[in-house]
Amino acid sequence: MGKDMVLVILWVWIIIQFALNRAAPQTALVTELPGFNGTFPSKHYAGYIRIGDGDLDNLFYYFIVSERNPSKDPVVLWLNGGPGCSSFDGFIYEHGPFNFQANKEEGKLPTLHLNPYSWSKVSNIIYLDSPTGVGFSYSKNTTEYITGDLKTANHTHQFLLKWFEQYPEFQLNPFYVTGESYAGVYVPTLAAEIVKGIHASVKPVINLKGYMIGNGVTDEKFDGNALVPFVHGMGLISDTLYEEVKAACGGYYYRPINSDCSDKMMEVYGLIDDLNIYDILEPCYHSPSENTNTKLPSSFRELGVTNKSLAVRKRIFGRAWPFFAPIRPGIVPMWPHIAKGQNTYVPCTDDEFATSWLNNERVRKAIHDSWELCSDNIVYDHNAGSMLSYHKNLTMQGYRALIYSGDHDMCVPFTGSEAWTKSMGYKIVEEWRPWLVNQQVAGYLEAYDRNLTFLTIKGAGHTVPEYKPREALAFYSCWLDETKF
Repeated sequence: MGKDMVLVILWVWIIIQFALNRAAPQTALVTELPGFNGTFPSKHYAGYIRIGDGDLDNLFYYFIVSERNPSKDPVVLWLNGGPGCSSFDGFIYEHGPFNFQANKEEGKLPTLHLNPYSWSKVSNIIYLDSPTGVGFSYSKNTTEYITGDLKTANHTHQFLLKWFEQYPEFQLNPFYVTGESYAGVYVPTLAAEIVKGIHASVKPVINLKGYMIGNGVTDEKFDGNALVPFVHGMGLISDTLYEEVKAACGGYYYRPINSDCSDKMMEVYGLIDDLNIYDILEPCYHSPSENTNTKLPSSFRELGVTNKSLAVRKRIFGRAWPFFAPIRPGIVPMWPHIAKGQNTYVPCTDDEFATSWLNNERVRKAIHDSWELCSDNIVYDHNAGSMLSYHKNLTMQGYRALIYSGDHDMCVPFTGSEAWTKSMGYKIVEEWRPWLVNQQVAGYLEAYDRNLTFLTIKGAGHTVPEYKPREALAFYSCWLDETKF
């Protein structure tokens, strides 16, 4: 990323200038964007919606009207994870309307080209910075940055109710909640909140049809125990070490039960330390400051976390909660930036230059807060527990669910997602089979009763559309249209 990232973020900052102080669609319309000389294939809107007690929280959204049939196509909400990562990650790098080409002149804005695999090809889509304090969303009361799963779901539901009031023409469209990584928690908790509102006849009624999650955090046991089988299956650790760690841990890897298990897990971490956690096939950028942390909080020392083990784990713990870490239940530690004073660091991602530019005082004043790919503004409590009961309740009520995984992601490995979907106990209606794009195998799927489908994307990492944009649009389109993959 580096300089190119700065140019992209500069472009995003300019978008915000179109949106500031705009609250209604008539004034939120984006008619032009620097770097793009063509005609938008559909309408774009951007702005803030105020929620919470006293309307002190300001949630930022960017809305793209479908290029196909806006009045009939689904409205889709997209959420990136973290917790604490901006949904502009999805907008810029994954399935937004534009591809970005760096300008040959240093310091100039990038050139924007239409993305042929944008998800706005087949849906209306909202990119939302959530929870408050993430990306461009902010609050006049900074205590709102102390949050968690349940509060985030409640606030996002409030956002949607006000959003549909401002965009009433979309109230009858099918609505889906989607996201990736820690949005594996955001999505089902929000869907449950929406369903609760529907049952209570809250207006406007949201026409929820289902949800979709990519490489999503779900359950500490399933996700936490997924790493060792994944790295062994990918040939990253030896058969010998695999058998030793299995014997020492009894198949219970994410919270070592004895010192032998801890020692063997550290051997595993050491062997995968230099890999890109988000895609084991891709190179990994190493922050020059990542090993300079010498002071650990006492609570970490109590857990037996050493500077050496922290250095190993800092690349392992990134844009999703590290279920296989020895941490206390509840509070989610922001491992990559424990030592205050260090720049926020997202593993294998060089965004330090962009972060320092956006922390310029003039920029902060213009956008109300600093922008970071993944923010440490928030203090986040994982207080919703396992998502298995949420998935069970939602699917039993008839809501459609697609659980998809890039099969080269080591952050939330597909092995855990495959295991928990199978554990739901639903009847298999389609046995494990390949699905195709352009007559080539794009991945594999297994479909269950109750409209639950598990799907892999061959060769993709944690952020699937970033690695496989054509295949991502293909399964997204099929799923929304309820056609066969």
